[in-house]
Amino acid sequence: MLRVSRLTDYATVVMTCIAAHPHDVLTTGQIADETRLELPTVSKLLKALGHASLVESFRGVNGGYRLARSAADISLAEIVEALEGPIGMTECSLAEGHCDRESQCGVRGSWQQVNSVLDSALRAVSLADMLKTRLPVVDLSNPPSPKKTAPRRIAATVADTAAVRSNSGGVTTE
Repeated sequence: MLRVSRLTDYATVVMTCIAAHPHDVLTTGQIADETRLELPTVSKLLKALGHASLVESFRGVNGGYRLARSAADISLAEIVEALEGPIGMTECSLAEGHCDRESQCGVRGSWQQVNSVLDSALRAVSLADMLKTRLPVVDLSNPPSPKKTAPRRIAATVADTAAVRSNSGGVTTE
């Protein structure tokens, strides 16, 4: 199975959390609470995202993290590269000279084409796009009191979510 690592997946969750608060500086604890990820994991991710210049960090009493650029200017590819390194389906799709069989390989060109399509697809999706399909965070510590209209609201929310997904060009974050 071809997939990104769990940490890369979590990095997209952390980045969408920060992007949902574009004018705020969020602490590591706030991000961990909102994303429901462990604090050490969030800290590790923020360090990698900071090294990739995707987030800015601020020290002190009002310290924390915010996006280094607007969500529209950060691609999914940049987040993947921050955690995984260069996007490459095979060794030879990154650069020449990494495989002893390059000169006689009959599928190298095909893998390079697949790699190019994947890279383009990841660069075409911005963090802002990811945020559009993000479901709202529910505060479980203060649940709303049940009302007779609750099933209707839930059905409307499910219908709205389905509409967003169908209008997003088939890109979902499930």
